[in-house]
Amino acid sequence: MTRPITILVAALGGEGGGVLADWLIEAALHEGFPAQKTSIPGVSQRTGATTYYVEIFPEKGARPPVMALVPSPGGIDLMAASELVEAGRAMQNAFITPERTTLVASTHRVYATSEKMLPTDGRYDAEKILEAVPKVARKAVLCDMSRMARGAGTVINAVLFGAMAGSGALPLSREACEAAIRGAGKGAEASLRGFAAGYAQAASPLPAGERAGVRDDSAETPTPTHPPESRGSESERVRREFPEPLHALLEEAVARLVDYQDAAYADRYLDRVRGVLAVDREAGGEPGGWPLTREAARLLALWMSYEDVIRVADLKTRASRFARVRQEAAAKDGQIVVVTDYLKPSANEIADILPPAWAERLRKKAGPGRAVKLPTSSVAGFLALRLLAALKPLRRKSARFIEEQALIERWLGAIKRLGFAALDAELSLEIVQCARLVRGYGETWRKSRAAFVRILDELVENEQAVSKGADALKAVIRSARNAALAYEEAKPAPAAKGMPVIWMKQG
Repeated sequence: MTRPITILVAALGGEGGGVLADWLIEAALHEGFPAQKTSIPGVSQRTGATTYYVEIFPEKGARPPVMALVPSPGGIDLMAASELVEAGRAMQNAFITPERTTLVASTHRVYATSEKMLPTDGRYDAEKILEAVPKVARKAVLCDMSRMARGAGTVINAVLFGAMAGSGALPLSREACEAAIRGAGKGAEASLRGFAAGYAQAASPLPAGERAGVRDDSAETPTPTHPPESRGSESERVRREFPEPLHALLEEAVARLVDYQDAAYADRYLDRVRGVLAVDREAGGEPGGWPLTREAARLLALWMSYEDVIRVADLKTRASRFARVRQEAAAKDGQIVVVTDYLKPSANEIADILPPAWAERLRKKAGPGRAVKLPTSSVAGFLALRLLAALKPLRRKSARFIEEQALIERWLGAIKRLGFAALDAELSLEIVQCARLVRGYGETWRKSRAAFVRILDELVENEQAVSKGADALKAVIRSARNAALAYEEAKPAPAAKGMPVIWMKQG
């Protein structure tokens, strides 16, 4: 008995999910098949995708069938996701089954709000999703469709449509699908290029040795953030003074700090890392690849390149940023792209880049900042930001720079003092990991920084806590740090007070 082919599409805002659903309907009608679609709107700020449910009855001239309006777990023939975690959500919700479902998904990531809101690395483990695909789906086509769409000069929905058609799970011919795209009119040629790329990717055979049922082209050769020529003598110092397993990390960190401030600042960074390496060497870290030095160097590079309004202004006015905006907007040569940045610096953030005495006066009057819409692509807007960026040489005299360097030295001192005293690499690593708290900007930074200082005051530099031994100290530092990272209160919440009972006389 013929039954409808069920298709579920999960797409993010701006990716043309609705257009893709329309193409599916038009292609089905072109073939003479009854079809219908419904959609469930997503929510803002990347907390989920808009889903489109399509049913196609693959029989011409048949009596109009009864079709469902919503998808049901275990009842999906073709699941399409424009982003990897959306494919993971579909697996979690049982829309993908090994007996029935073909999965077509892009392997690139668009981070969800729940991933970005944590003060540490809150990203979902994409590798777990990729590992689960062969076990959960009957067949799968995975590739970086976002990259393919950029190459074709189109939106990801066209590549996704092509991969769906090429997978063989649709009862539609390629000609019908292309006719549906042409019928849409605007941007048809670019969409057809993207469709052809997706179709070829899904239809081509898997290379030998690749995981069965999964084609994953998401892995690209990583490119350094900074060109090698920007690394200079600091790079030579890295190779001369540090073990080979640390070279790649330290060279990238040095290039970041030269870009952030200057070569002298990068040298100061290497001096600090060398002190941690001495602790690591005494604690026997070489067989494990210097884990203490590696983590301290990583977190220290991030901390020393903290974001302030000077850094934001610098990044927003770089030529590479405008080139990226043009690429994302798919602007053609000669087309004008207007860029308007929404800025709302608080008085505290302005105070951070002032000398300490000035900063203290301003912080006493601190209040919420005024929202500013600055047309960065205009001459006036661009020059305003470049003026801010030009303050970089004066950053060393700013209030926040002085405060941050003092706190960094305090942190490094604790690592070396307790590390040498106990020769316990794990204890030192627990202290190193506390620097994960110093992240973000504005109020987020101030709250997380306060939690970090509280751990230093009450645990790391508290003689009573230290006297209980390395094992006990490790446990309490780890517990306090994890609580702060999860936005949990260190102290128990006060007991709720009951409402008084009032007796009223009957009238």
